Amino acid sequence: MKPRSLFAWVIIAFAFLYFVVPLIATLEYAMRQMPNGAPPGWVFLGKSHSFDAFVSSFRSPDFQIALFRSMVLAVAAIAIGVLLVVPTVYLIRLKLPGWRSPVEFVTLLPLVVPAIIIVFGYSRLYLSTPWSPFNKSPFATDVLLTFGYATLALPYMYRAVDTGMRAIDVKTLTEAAQSLGASNLRILISVVLPNVRSAVLSGAFLTFAIVIGEFTFASLLARPVFGTYLQQIGANQPFEPSALALIAFFITWACMGLIQIVGRARGASPAR
Repeated sequence: MKPRSLFAWVIIAFAFLYFVVPLIATLEYAMRQMPNGAPPGWVFLGKSHSFDAFVSSFRSPDFQIALFRSMVLAVAAIAIGVLLVVPTVYLIRLKLPGWRSPVEFVTLLPLVVPAIIIVFGYSRLYLSTPWSPFNKSPFATDVLLTFGYATLALPYMYRAVDTGMRAIDVKTLTEAAQSLGASNLRILISVVLPNVRSAVLSGAFLTFAIVIGEFTFASLLARPVFGTYLQQIGANQPFEPSALALIAFFITWACMGLIQIVGRARGASPAR
């Protein structure tokens, strides 16, 4: 075996130990919960195991509501990010290249400013004033939370879309579409967006992962989502938190798999 190949296998083994073994340990611990009055399950390492922690988590109405709300907020945050970032990056690449550095600086601010500072500013500005529309109802607070999620995901969405936009000749595509009589909106929707679809999906996946695991915004805005539900269960139950952590992990990986499938389909049938 060549030294380079041996080194590659060492890295793979280290990655397996670092990433996979903790997941296996978490799964083993979650499966230690046994239903009340049920016979012992299969025995491993001297302990009985079952899937009761996963079953009870899925059956919990609070879990279903929290997960559904987080998914809805994630989709809404993705929509806001796409509507904001794609036209901005397209305009900068086409007509305003001098604005690229200032816009990149602004999009990186959510990585510099802690999330707790951002949500505290939101609370003081939008929830502590009588004229604000965001303190009128729980739905209005969910709208504010959605904009907060879009802000947190802005650096990742912008970087993903900007990378995808660099891979295509925006100017040539725009001039060709304009020569055929297409409007600016039609060019953006029918020409530019299909060519950066994989980049948009990458940003969407990152946004979804951020929303599913986010706790600070939802906690300080007092909204019941998956992150706050996971913290609440972790303070009161021994085994369900491990099951919920694995559920969240596999949800995000399922989204990654869908992105890979869509990306391959995109590569197999390029947009016309």
